Amino acid sequence: SVHPVAKVCEKILNVAYAQELVCVMVASGLAQNYSAIRALSTEGIQKGHMRLHARNLATAAGATTDQIDTVVQKMIESKKISLDSAKEILQNF
Repeated sequence: SVHPVAKVCEKILNVAYAQELVCVMVASGLAQNYSAIRALSTEGIQKGHMRLHARNLATAAGATTDQIDTVVQKMIESKKISLDSAKEILQNF
């Protein structure tokens, strides 16, 4: 018997044959590979991750939507990405 979730996925993908499913899986894999190569060749995975981490810290420190970008930029410029740094920047905002 086929797992119920697999049946739903098959219906969403609208595939009738194994060959069609293989094509969808290959396309998905190629898209993921392209995204990884693009991230490595542009700003890099670590840099993008650190910016995201800084945004999360700014939010956790209590920055408003209007303040987040500025707090993130100041943390990155100072190379001090931490909750304490975000709070200090907000105090001096």
